[in-house]
Amino acid sequence: MSKTYRSAGDALAGLLRDGMTIAAGGFGLCGIPEHCIAAIQSSGVTGLTLVSNNAGVDGFGLGRLMEKGQIRKMVSSYVGENKLFAELFLAGKLEVEFTPQGTLAERMRAGGAGIAGFYTRTGVGTLAEQGKEVREFDGHKYLLERGITCDLAIVKAWKGDEEGNLIYRKTARNFNPLAAMCGKITVAEVEQLLPIGKIDPDAVGTPGIFVHRIFQGDHFEKRIEQRTIRKVA
Repeated sequence: MSKTYRSAGDALAGLLRDGMTIAAGGFGLCGIPEHCIAAIQSSGVTGLTLVSNNAGVDGFGLGRLMEKGQIRKMVSSYVGENKLFAELFLAGKLEVEFTPQGTLAERMRAGGAGIAGFYTRTGVGTLAEQGKEVREFDGHKYLLERGITCDLAIVKAWKGDEEGNLIYRKTARNFNPLAAMCGKITVAEVEQLLPIGKIDPDAVGTPGIFVHRIFQGDHFEKRIEQRTIRKVA
């Protein structure tokens, strides 16, 4: 059965529903699945739980879903670039599960690897400890963190082949491999879609076994989250 689709809308057809949990790759605006996010926005699904390092910015990335009131809960580690995110959270209109960044990454990886939970020292003695099992190993306290699995994962890669093997470009690799692992169904958008056999196996960042549907995007904005320039004297 072919994994290739013509567009984000086609690739997500039959997968979206209200109240589902979605893992999204990307870090800020770097390596985000722009087309999948736009298609989810157009679908009108609501009550979503998004697992992502952050929520993009106002008006772009996952911020587009937030503006439409489609997100009920965010599981993330950084929220500083999205004013609407902060406003909704402070107003009690958005549930947020803050998770330390490394812990979030490992929870996603663990879920994809079939690991129900793991112990970490990160968060001991902080608000992150509340409601979690605490155990002592070798004289140190550890928190039990649960692995994350999602109904759907949306990721973005530089290159991919028709079998779903993915190559990420530089820092755009970020959370994409982890998101691809923890989705029960993973949809990947790529800049270049190649025939099987045209990707060097040693360059693969996500094996095709984790990817169920793939399509080539026609245009990527690749916005810069914060542009910093230096004046020449």
